[in-house]
Amino acid sequence: MKLQSFPVVTSILVILSIIIPLIIGDLNSDRQALLEFASSVPHSRKINWNSSLSVCSSWVGISCNDDQTRVSEIHLPGVGLYGPIPTNSIGKLDALRVLSLRSNYLNGSLPSDILSIPSLQSLYLQHNNFSGEIPSVSSQLIVLDLSFNSFSGDISPIITNFLQLTVLSLQFNSFSGSIPDINLPRLKLLNMSYNMLNGSVPHSLQKFPISSFTGNPLLCGPPLNNCSAGSSPSPSPIYLPSPSYNKKLGTGSIVAIALGGSSILCFLVLVILIFWLKKKNSDGSGLLKGKKAVNGGGRSEKPEDFGSGVQEAEKNKLVFFDGCSYNFDLEDLLRASAEVLGKGSFGTAYKAVLDEGTMVMVKRLREVVVGKREFEQQMEVVGRVGKQHPNVVPLRAYYYSKDEKLLVCDHYPMGSLCALLHGMYVCFRDFFFFWVNS
Repeated sequence: MKLQSFPVVTSILVILSIIIPLIIGDLNSDRQALLEFASSVPHSRKINWNSSLSVCSSWVGISCNDDQTRVSEIHLPGVGLYGPIPTNSIGKLDALRVLSLRSNYLNGSLPSDILSIPSLQSLYLQHNNFSGEIPSVSSQLIVLDLSFNSFSGDISPIITNFLQLTVLSLQFNSFSGSIPDINLPRLKLLNMSYNMLNGSVPHSLQKFPISSFTGNPLLCGPPLNNCSAGSSPSPSPIYLPSPSYNKKLGTGSIVAIALGGSSILCFLVLVILIFWLKKKNSDGSGLLKGKKAVNGGGRSEKPEDFGSGVQEAEKNKLVFFDGCSYNFDLEDLLRASAEVLGKGSFGTAYKAVLDEGTMVMVKRLREVVVGKREFEQQMEVVGRVGKQHPNVVPLRAYYYSKDEKLLVCDHYPMGSLCALLHGMYVCFRDFFFFWVNS
């Protein structure tokens, strides 16, 4: 029996001696390709790629497959990458499935070896400055997001080979020409808005909403306006019908118009007067506070804002959630210009504009007495809900101290929930009376 089992054991050892060096070699080649990319592409934030550390467990933004033998995902959103991507760097990662380099400053043409990676399934390059035409793309792609760049040229008919594609985002580029007939059975999300496309929308894409094609003035056909017979649409001036004066206004109508105009004018004067009085009172109270501060400690106090309770020792303890692309710390947030959006039962909401033009919404909680551990647990729950529910604004970051608690979300400029539910007039009326009485 021992003599019979000896050849089997020998064969297994020989196979392992062949496979293990190949596995190690593949991971080493992935490491080398990533180091070439990091050394060739400048970045403002440190990504901590060190050849002495484990690629799969210690490198920022890198994920490996289940057996930790190949690099399968790269996530580097908003890390300040700028310049072109060199060839023979990321394109060497032939086991890569997900590549996310969104919200950086990358430019130049997109290397063809990246889009031809046979295992690539999701590509997120939105909010960069890539230019040129789209090279040949892997047919295994499921998600392709090239929006908010400077790509140009025709939308290649090769896209019709993406039988697995579910998301195609090409908005805010400079694509021109007609749209190819893309008949993809799994395509769920399509956006080609704000390009320079012309011709008619193919029949296979007419099921998508008008927002998928808006911003292309030379494009026509459902769901846009119908095309004129035998020609592509061209922008034409819009002539408004001249008003008719055949019917004379009655005396009652004239009186009603006059009263309505007078009422609106009086209302505007009243609003301006109340605003001026409140500003005058706030200036006076601010002067009194400044005098008290000077008399007590020799320096004036800073006006209270949403970060007035932040302690100096905790200036850099802003906690970001996974997947957040924002690149600022608590000091940047506290230096930002703030505008009050509204007040609620649990605090005040501000719109904060940071130095680089980034706008976020900051909720300053009040009268929330809770321990740090419980607060962090609740924030994790709220963060997960925001990621999973389409109608909940995702929580991007939070700050906790004994005297101050801040929540940071994306800023949406579409108005308040009150305005969407009840109309702008009702919300403005309620806010005006609340403001006057406060």
